[in-house]
Amino acid sequence: MNDMPLPPEPDATAAVSVPPVRGPLPLVPGESARYKFPPMHPEGRKFVAIAAGLVLLAGPVFGLTTLAWLLGGVMIWVAAFFRDPVRVTPVSPDLIASPADGLVSLIVNCKPPRQLAGVDGLGEEPVTRISVFMSVFDVHVNRTPVAGKLTRVVYVPGKFLNADLDKASDENERQYFIVETAAGERVAFTQIAGLVARRIMRFVDEGAALKVGERIGLIRFGSRVDVYLPAGFVPEVLIGQRAVAGETVLARRRTGEMTAGVSQ
Repeated sequence: MNDMPLPPEPDATAAVSVPPVRGPLPLVPGESARYKFPPMHPEGRKFVAIAAGLVLLAGPVFGLTTLAWLLGGVMIWVAAFFRDPVRVTPVSPDLIASPADGLVSLIVNCKPPRQLAGVDGLGEEPVTRISVFMSVFDVHVNRTPVAGKLTRVVYVPGKFLNADLDKASDENERQYFIVETAAGERVAFTQIAGLVARRIMRFVDEGAALKVGERIGLIRFGSRVDVYLPAGFVPEVLIGQRAVAGETVLARRRTGEMTAGVSQ
């Protein structure tokens, strides 16, 4: 008979040893997330300052109280437009995250534009394109849908048609990106200016190594982002669905039929 003492029973109340978390959410199992008011992107500070100056001029200086209240509302809207909330991004080589907040307005099969085509781009064969339309009330900070190396950036000047129109992909001012993953798959996306948007901003340079969900740019004020899926991926969203940049799974590596849905 073995007389060696048995190991002590584990203490259910003892703290769980958790390795340090690298990232913006220092949560451990059992700890709940707390709401934080979204900060404003630095790009918006000058616009809020301009709006605040107009409020002061209209109110205390010229005594135009009604106008001051209206301008105050504009100032609040501008601050909200440039909000830049923290996002929790799913990380998997089988997933493509949405690069933009907004409405999934179109899912089509089409040939890639010439700025994205070629042997070092998306090729010449038709690919699936998912369009996400951003209204003036959506968050306008855009994020990369996959991790990888930014291999191509092409800016094209153009018109300022309603970004909800299909022809906006070919006629509006736009900026193309191609990100090549560690597996050699290329995911392309396009920032497209809209009817109100008058400037496309880019935060990253060609050759940069990007993490999925990393901020890559911003469009002011109301616009659209197109995403071109590589072979083997199918949409995980439906037309009319709302997408959240860096969180919504836009597409998934093919495991079956495309998801069906109903508008209700």
